[in-house]
Amino acid sequence: MGAEFVQLSLTPILIGILASIACALPGNFLILRKQALIGDAISHVVLPGIVVAFLVTGVVSTWPMMIGAAGAALIAVVLIEAIKRLGKIEPGAAMGVVFTALFAFGVLLLEQSDTRQVHLDVEHALYGNLESLIWLSADGWHSLLDATALAGLPPELPRLAGVTLLIGALTLIFWRPLKITTFDEAFGQALGLPTAFIGFALVAVAAVAAVAAFDAVGSIIVIAMFICPPAAARLMTNRLEVQVALSVLFATISAILGYVLAGYGPLWFGGVHAVSAAGMIATVSGIILALACLFAPHRARIGATGP
Repeated sequence: MGAEFVQLSLTPILIGILASIACALPGNFLILRKQALIGDAISHVVLPGIVVAFLVTGVVSTWPMMIGAAGAALIAVVLIEAIKRLGKIEPGAAMGVVFTALFAFGVLLLEQSDTRQVHLDVEHALYGNLESLIWLSADGWHSLLDATALAGLPPELPRLAGVTLLIGALTLIFWRPLKITTFDEAFGQALGLPTAFIGFALVAVAAVAAVAAFDAVGSIIVIAMFICPPAAARLMTNRLEVQVALSVLFATISAILGYVLAGYGPLWFGGVHAVSAAGMIATVSGIILALACLFAPHRARIGATGP
């Protein structure tokens, strides 16, 4: 049983946890800045980046498409900030304009180029391929100390581990300016903090998290983790430090419980087929948020009402 778990379940669960945490960390600040839907926009605007990467390279390959997706996400970030600041419109409208325009551009590229003859799976972009990210070279827990077995880990695991560590380190290093500019941008400007750059950098970090996660877990989990764990945590406390810690906890619980329920839940109720792990993880995160809305001590508000 131990060997089977390590081979078939350990790496998908770890990848789900890392992807969830990577998105939840910047999601805390995006929610407080009333930019929660930025994750939704970023997770969808990667389509033109993927198509352009194929047109340039001529092959369906992970790294070129990841680079193309990252480029599209960063372009979206720049456009959203430019429209918001130059047009002086609220962030939701700016995100809506960029999201729909870039997604439509990606669809046009897909339809008018030879990529329509290639299997660029839309379902893969939505649901990811979490269930297939297994570790066949492992034969038990001792494989965690075996260099040969470790070389066979799914590449998504070290990639997401690196991104999650980077986001965590940046959050710690820039905690004070992030906290100040999130709750009182005018005070941050008075202190000489580059508030516009901090806001742009935060969205850029969110874009990195979304791009790193979407290939493995799909856009459904990315969208859910940007919003649900941070929002649930916000309802539990009025202290930012506790909120961030709780969001990480809720993201981890969602990934573990969601993956287990996706594989075994239908069997417990007489079903014969597993369901999408990505869909179930997102569903569990939504249930956690719903419970927080009903029973959390600060359920009357989600917003930047205090540090």
